Amino acid sequence: MTGPSEGTPDDAHERAGKNSAARIPGPRAAGDDLDAPPVLPVESADPAEAAPAVSSAVPSALPDPEPPRTHGVLKSLLGAWALAACSTEETRAVEDHLTECAPCAEEALRLRDAVGLLHPEETLDLKPLLRSRVLEDCLGKRPARIPVPVWASPYDTETARLDALLRDFGEAEWDTPVRLKWFEEEARRTRRTTVAGVIGHLLTVDGLVATALGLDDPLGPLAPRGAGPEGRTEHFWDSEAYDGTRAVREPWREQGHTLVRTVSFAGRGATELAVDYGGFALPLADAFLERAFECWVHAWDIAEAVDYPYGPPSGPHLHGMIDLAARLLPGVLAVRRRSGLAAPPHGLVAAGAPGRTLHLEIEGAGGGTWDIALDSPAARPSREHTVAEVALDGLEFCQLAAGHISPQDAAVGQTGDREAIRDVLFAAASLSRL
Repeated sequence: MTGPSEGTPDDAHERAGKNSAARIPGPRAAGDDLDAPPVLPVESADPAEAAPAVSSAVPSALPDPEPPRTHGVLKSLLGAWALAACSTEETRAVEDHLTECAPCAEEALRLRDAVGLLHPEETLDLKPLLRSRVLEDCLGKRPARIPVPVWASPYDTETARLDALLRDFGEAEWDTPVRLKWFEEEARRTRRTTVAGVIGHLLTVDGLVATALGLDDPLGPLAPRGAGPEGRTEHFWDSEAYDGTRAVREPWREQGHTLVRTVSFAGRGATELAVDYGGFALPLADAFLERAFECWVHAWDIAEAVDYPYGPPSGPHLHGMIDLAARLLPGVLAVRRRSGLAAPPHGLVAAGAPGRTLHLEIEGAGGGTWDIALDSPAARPSREHTVAEVALDGLEFCQLAAGHISPQDAAVGQTGDREAIRDVLFAAASLSRL
């Protein structure tokens, strides 16, 4: 038997049902989210009419709100917030706190400044040499079926770098004034144009290489016959085809791709061709190097005009450009001598015989040493017949060869025959042209 205080099991179940119904809410309906007045439970005398029991295992529909973070907790999160290491909720809490707490706001600014010094922001622009690095890495893993010739690689890289610079130019940038500089006879020359004019100049002179390969001349059937770079450029600037806008970029870009693709398919046979520049000619491989050099120089001019940093070519490519200039110096010396702009030779030298020599040392990336024959392009340079030595930084030498600095302004280390040194420096500057 059970005592009167314990009751029967059925009575205990009914009491548990009544208590559970008073404590635990039932399922939420769609209308429960409205701001309706609360409905109080109605006491019923009949246990059968009471609300049905609900198991205490049912969880609450809404979790308890997270208590607000204290000032101390939020202040301790400022360091992580400055490093962008907070979660979304923590970031929101800290930034809400900063709008209300001046001391924490000042501390947050100091921390952000310190992070900026530790981690300087980097430009979002692609690095100029990224394309060539990616191609080199890809070709190293799987060689191309038709690779770009080594002697055409500098041109391919420099045109890609310039195209990357031009990609995001608006109309205002294309109309930015650019001053072209070169050296003629004994003085520097300049010509004012725009960014679009520079690309038009590159398009027309690259056209000399295109015609040597049997491709279409960008100037069309009315191109001036036998004209050099300056005559072709003036013809293009004065033609109706040139409107001074960014429209010139696409034909220049397409022509560059076509040149590289053509020599890649042509193979070694293409190196036997020569490119006629009007007053002189260059083997095709040297012409591609020369076009790479001019592309870089004029990209430098454009970047300077729009106040944008622009780096030099890679070391191997820069070395090839300097080597071409050094190999051309004896011939340029002879031309200047015939024009009375250089000192006469000190003696007749038979072809292949050793003669007076200037030792040229180029320092920095792409540098090296070259021996320059002074009395005749056909003479053989000889260290035993060296009469002068000149040392120059690689970029300084390139600026001299591009006509961007005069021979008098070049920072040159020199010993020996002053007259020979002067003649070689002026000959280097004479390599430049419009």
